[in-house]
Amino acid sequence: MKILVTGGAGFIGSHVVDAYIAAGHEVAVLDNLSSGREENVNPSARVFRADVRELAQVQSAVASFKPEVVNHHAAQSEVPKSVADPGYDAQVNVVGGLNVLKASVDNAVRKVIFSSTGGALYGEPDVVPADEDHPIRPLSPYGTSKYAFEQYLGTFERTFGLTFTTLRYANIYGARQDFFAEEGRVVAIFASRMIEDKPVTIDGDGNQSRDMLHVGDVATANLVALNRGDGGTYHVSSGVPVTVNDLFRKLALLTEYKREPMLGPPRKGDVYRIALDNTRAAEQLAWQPRILLEEGLRLTVDYFRDQIARLQA
Repeated sequence: MKILVTGGAGFIGSHVVDAYIAAGHEVAVLDNLSSGREENVNPSARVFRADVRELAQVQSAVASFKPEVVNHHAAQSEVPKSVADPGYDAQVNVVGGLNVLKASVDNAVRKVIFSSTGGALYGEPDVVPADEDHPIRPLSPYGTSKYAFEQYLGTFERTFGLTFTTLRYANIYGARQDFFAEEGRVVAIFASRMIEDKPVTIDGDGNQSRDMLHVGDVATANLVALNRGDGGTYHVSSGVPVTVNDLFRKLALLTEYKREPMLGPPRKGDVYRIALDNTRAAEQLAWQPRILLEEGLRLTVDYFRDQIARLQA
């Protein structure tokens, strides 16, 4: 089928594009390259350089490619940035998303697959792991904007008949993650700094826990969502909490890093402990994570080691 991936030059989106192309689908990418990179894009994909905040640009791309499915990954995805500038966060994640929905309805798109968040929706959860029915009480504008768009998906289905599947992601890591960014990418930041034997800072006490999932498992979830999960919301997660201190230790072993971490202040808008129950995805999408944390971290360290070696060559 024909699939348009917004944000397809980004970390997660580019892996989704690769999975779709490997499965034999015809794929186009819509990306303004503000954070995505051209070198991430599969050479078999058609590229539309466009900004989701500009309706005319989105309409032009969708009308030109005429996709059956739109996979919406384009987003402002940094929690600290959303706290500092909630208006910009809403412009990209709500207004930009509405432009994608409007263009989809106007051009007879069958289905939208949306990459939402699990970790930023529930605040401090009552139970860990939390399921999809846990009360919504985000601590950051990022979580609020993602949930607002989930509500718009339901509205567009009821009003216009546009089918959707929402995938709420855990903390995703892996190859192509931007290790120059200092916000929100703990595995990428730790791994890259450890490889170069630079100091590593842990925000807070390090006992905060996250649900870590390798990007390869995310790509598989987006593949099965093409034909399953209509009207549903699913956690794409490992279901297992791991502390930041544990991540530090595992990565230090893989990189032979000997320094002790420094401790910095906790980040505003972050939850302390989170993991996401993925039972619904297993039952209704027939999806389960396959890449164990140790294997995923090893693959990620190997990738960053190669990247750093190329930069230093």
